[in-house]
Amino acid sequence: MMSRVLSVIVGLALLFVLEPGLASPGVDAVTVTSNPQGGQTYSVTLQILALMTLLTLLPSLLLAMTSFTRIMIVLSLLRQALGTGQAPSNQILLGLSLFLTIFIMMPVFERVNTEAVQPYLEEKIDPMTAIKVASEPFRQFMLKQTREADLEMFIRISGKAELKSADDVPFSLLLPAYVTSELKTAFQIGFLLFLPFLIIDLVVSSVLMSMGMMMLSPMVISLPFKIMLFVLADGWSLIMEMLAASFYVN
Repeated sequence: MMSRVLSVIVGLALLFVLEPGLASPGVDAVTVTSNPQGGQTYSVTLQILALMTLLTLLPSLLLAMTSFTRIMIVLSLLRQALGTGQAPSNQILLGLSLFLTIFIMMPVFERVNTEAVQPYLEEKIDPMTAIKVASEPFRQFMLKQTREADLEMFIRISGKAELKSADDVPFSLLLPAYVTSELKTAFQIGFLLFLPFLIIDLVVSSVLMSMGMMMLSPMVISLPFKIMLFVLADGWSLIMEMLAASFYVN
């Protein structure tokens, strides 16, 4: 599974960084120019600069076009609701979010690999055709998760009211609309996760107030009860199942 994902990522990197009119498959890194005095001047071409720039942006684009944003925010809010501080750590949450994203996005990655990356690597299609084919699975996934109100807002702001259907929406509008929808969905899920733990905090706080224990922090007492409730309810499995299902029921 990981080798297939890496193949898709490398293929997408090749698709996005190669220019449409590039005649040869290689990219010249250094240009050597002879001057009248017999010396030589070495210069880095604009292609390699564009290559390095786009490679730094590619991970951000892939994360913004996948389920990673929603998963990471929900897990971070869950940690705050539990009140466990830095447990689990940020590294654990990032790793869990990444591998759950790979699991959810695997159908999209498989389509991109089959329909765009492999034909391009086999030189059956040109770079521009490969980019167009590779963007279609991501477009369908993002459109399915994007709220119409968010998409209409960005269309209205951009002044492109002439767009007839969602298929005509460019990525420059679809991407911010998708991220905005993901943020809304993540915070809605986080609100629902907060409710049971908030009730425990209120109950513990009320009991301590009635007993006159003003100086004892309710968080110290409620934390073991929240952890016990989360473990008894098999919370991690429920959270993972809920996050994965939220991308397929829409």
